[in-house]
Amino acid sequence: MPKDSRSSIGSALSRRTVFIGAGVAGAVGAIAAATAIPKAQPAAPVSAGPEAAPTGGYQLTDHVKQYYATARV
Repeated sequence: MPKDSRSSIGSALSRRTVFIGAGVAGAVGAIAAATAIPKAQPAAPVSAGPEAAPTGGYQLTDHVKQYYATARV
């Protein structure tokens, strides 16, 4: 008599169920990410004008000039 076919069928069905569930969960996640409403961005602060000091970015300071002098080949 052949092996009990119920155990192999049951394990195959449970694997299928897991893979189908994972696929459905991935699809739901992708749909949720695509349809998500973006949060409102805060308004940019109003600058005081051209006399305002720079707040970031590259600045050529004495420290940077000293580094350039020591890094010359």
